[in-house]
Amino acid sequence: MTTAIVHHPIYKEHETGESHPERPERYTVVMEALRGDEKLWPEVLELPSSAAARGLVQACHTPQHYKTIERAVSEGTGYLDSDTVVSMRSMDVALNAAGGVCRAVDAVMKNEASNAFLPLRPPGHHATAERAMGFCLFNNVAIGARYAQTHYPEIERVAIVDWDVHHGNGTQGIFYDDPSVFFFSMHQYPWYPGSGARGETGIGRGRGYTLNAPVRAATVASEQRRMLDAALEEMSAKFKPDIIFISAGFDAHKADPLGQLLLTDEDFMLMTRTVKQWAASACNGRVISCLEGGYNLDTLGGTVRAHVRELMKE
Repeated sequence: MTTAIVHHPIYKEHETGESHPERPERYTVVMEALRGDEKLWPEVLELPSSAAARGLVQACHTPQHYKTIERAVSEGTGYLDSDTVVSMRSMDVALNAAGGVCRAVDAVMKNEASNAFLPLRPPGHHATAERAMGFCLFNNVAIGARYAQTHYPEIERVAIVDWDVHHGNGTQGIFYDDPSVFFFSMHQYPWYPGSGARGETGIGRGRGYTLNAPVRAATVASEQRRMLDAALEEMSAKFKPDIIFISAGFDAHKADPLGQLLLTDEDFMLMTRTVKQWAASACNGRVISCLEGGYNLDTLGGTVRAHVRELMKE
């Protein structure tokens, strides 16, 4: 079981300011934790990411959204909203993050690796087709999903499992009317950005292909894991994916400053195992995991390391 780690040092060059939770040190602590594990690091396949072409991004985002980010970076605008900031290299970094997911798809589809993890910055799951928000510029997972569908004929159906503490509103919106992509989000509710109620299930042909599991603050971790297990069982009963993406937010960790849930490293490991078991039965184990949230620099590295260790297991 070979796990690819797709990344680039450019991820550190999206500058958000010292007080911003989504800062370059997130990438640094994750890579130090992975590289510092003498059993893990020699066994992974390290691959560099590169910038996604405009057309790949615009498969999920409007041309106006692309131009807005481009203009904000060139003009040095700073904050796009109260949470989302750009700096001199942000466009390059965001394109490289999106391109990294596409590179991970290539690695898995061409049997270079069984699965992949990407320590991406900036995160992506709040970015809608039309706007950046919630620290996110482009929707990395959505771009990767569309890339898989358009570049590999054997990929028709995609499942996205989002366990970030915040609802993946951007990803949901991009695929809300699309029955070829089943989107699942398990998140604290009510919480930012306010969406993700259980009644949000899709529209038109996509009705029934969005599943939300809102979780109350301070829910016992074992109950939250049970909710994930039940949701994946419900999904697998009606949908057989050809590849699975994880929006792997680790801000549902009990020590995270931006959430109020109670998961531990072991819980994330067990949830990873559950997704892998579904992938093994449905799509030859194809899993691509993309970092979303996770803002406690003291715990994030260890949590990601536990997640990657589980990805690597047979």
